[in-house]
Amino acid sequence: MIQGTGSNVGKSLLVAGLARAAYRRGIRVAPFKPQNMSNNAAVTVDGGEIGRAQALQARAAGIEPHTDMNPVLLKPETDIGSQVIVQGRRLATVKARAYSALKPSLTAPVLESFGRLKSKFDLVIVEGAGSPAEINLRASDIANMGFARAANVPVVLAGDIDRGGVIAQIVGTKCILDPADAAMIEGFLVNKFRGDPSLFDDGYKMISEKTGWRGFGVVPFFRRAYDLPAEDALDLAGEGRTGKSKIACLALSRIANFDDLDPLKLDPEIDLVMVRPGAAIPGDAVLVIIPGTKSTRGDLDFLRAQGWDIDILAHHRRGGNVLGICGGYQMLGSIIADPMGMEGENGETPGLGLLNVTTQMSADKRLARVTARHAATGLLVDGYEIHIGRTEGADCARPFAYVGEAAEGAVSADSRVMGSYLHGLFSSDDFRRAFLSQLGIPASRLSYDQTVDDALNALADHCERHIDVEGLLALAR
Repeated sequence: MIQGTGSNVGKSLLVAGLARAAYRRGIRVAPFKPQNMSNNAAVTVDGGEIGRAQALQARAAGIEPHTDMNPVLLKPETDIGSQVIVQGRRLATVKARAYSALKPSLTAPVLESFGRLKSKFDLVIVEGAGSPAEINLRASDIANMGFARAANVPVVLAGDIDRGGVIAQIVGTKCILDPADAAMIEGFLVNKFRGDPSLFDDGYKMISEKTGWRGFGVVPFFRRAYDLPAEDALDLAGEGRTGKSKIACLALSRIANFDDLDPLKLDPEIDLVMVRPGAAIPGDAVLVIIPGTKSTRGDLDFLRAQGWDIDILAHHRRGGNVLGICGGYQMLGSIIADPMGMEGENGETPGLGLLNVTTQMSADKRLARVTARHAATGLLVDGYEIHIGRTEGADCARPFAYVGEAAEGAVSADSRVMGSYLHGLFSSDDFRRAFLSQLGIPASRLSYDQTVDDALNALADHCERHIDVEGLLALAR
């Protein structure tokens, strides 16, 4: 089990790299994360949902993602409440205090899922969440030491030297842990080093002396992490890649499934701009994307508070194009009705009015992998649907795509406003190029899947060079 001294220390990438390294050795390996908190979800082969990071780790392991790989997924809907997904299915929406009371009942499904993976694979690599040093949460913990102790899994603790204070991170974690928890830790990793790793030799030795733990390596910053699906929506823009055509995406407060945009960020012909709160939508954007969200009505209010509704209407008047995906599609209509209060208080919220459609929220959740045919180009799109709500209206007579014989999505009469429930659509290379070409956006010959696979192999190579992988494998019980 890879635990961390905090969030964003690189646990997810370390697990992905180690999974690919094991897979290349011929080991049947699977990833596992007892509890994840993310609105970036993937639809699994068994028709449920898990965190997107575990789907990437499954890809690194050469297997299909399964709900057992992430039995508890928390999807934040407000600052104090989250939807609780257990073994791929929605259990409830609860506030943080209520979740603490719920957690003990989740130990059984967590261990059940872990047990099934253990029975099917030679090796399971587990990812912790946050930090085991959050001892105020230890009593009901299922994500770190609570799981490690219950499942008898050896732990390696990863620290992040890039944020500073890595000696205190690792040594301090041991000092604050209960001795029985600390005894589960077999060693440590120092991650995200920049520069000459030999300069940290003395610090590395000090950590080992003060903890009694074995060091498994100092891992330099992995620069090709940018080629892998982003953990944070604001990581989508950057790296100095500025192409000829600008596409703007709104950084909504509850943005979800933003890996839809990963193929766009990697295309050297495209300048993908994540429009942050308080900033205006760039006037020279060819396409504005309203992405998915975990709270459609709440983020529609958030969108208006930024003045983005005015920017979008002006963009459209200038001849610009707008694409809404999932919750973004629902926002483009005239009304979002929520009579059951699925997203908070029941009621209705006026939409942006750019599509002649209305959406009604319901308790039914659509979870499916799909292959669709884009109506305008006839090209196939491999994607997935993960949403609540049903959208209907006159513009649905001009569908964005067809799933089998069923119409999907809607397009405005002028063809410049489009809405679809299809996530992952830009990963289909031929469709992406043809779709962008219709908007006057030249795209490169990027092969998205090959780029991700190459990056995973490079990540495994990186781990092999800087981590005692054989030593880690020898720890497994």
